[in-house]
Amino acid sequence: MAGNMKKKAARVEEKREKRPYAVAKYIRVSPYKVRTVLDLIRGKSVKEAQAILESIPNGGAEPTKKVLMSAVANAEHNQGMDRGDLFVAACYADGGTSLKRMQPVSKGRGHAILKRTSHITVILDVKKAEGEL
Repeated sequence: MAGNMKKKAARVEEKREKRPYAVAKYIRVSPYKVRTVLDLIRGKSVKEAQAILESIPNGGAEPTKKVLMSAVANAEHNQGMDRGDLFVAACYADGGTSLKRMQPVSKGRGHAILKRTSHITVILDVKKAEGEL
């Protein structure tokens, strides 16, 4: 019994993400709005992505910038990586739970309003040198 648990723990550990990342959950911005911002920074260096996020007026830019800086801090603190070598390897926004509200309309009816939330994930990686494989 204990042997199987150890094997399972080893399988889980080897499949776990090794790259530095950060996740923000239940952010009160629609995932559709956040995805347009994430498309702008995907594949860019951290410095360039930060400059883009500071300059665009979209509602999803501020929470995305916080997640990016959290991922950078995780990389520096937990894995000893250098900020200058990092780039945004992957980023995505999944839908979270929706807050359900009602809008009163005529004849005593109500229309449902969904106030959507997002789970924002940013994964960083180190740039490879020209000669490396």
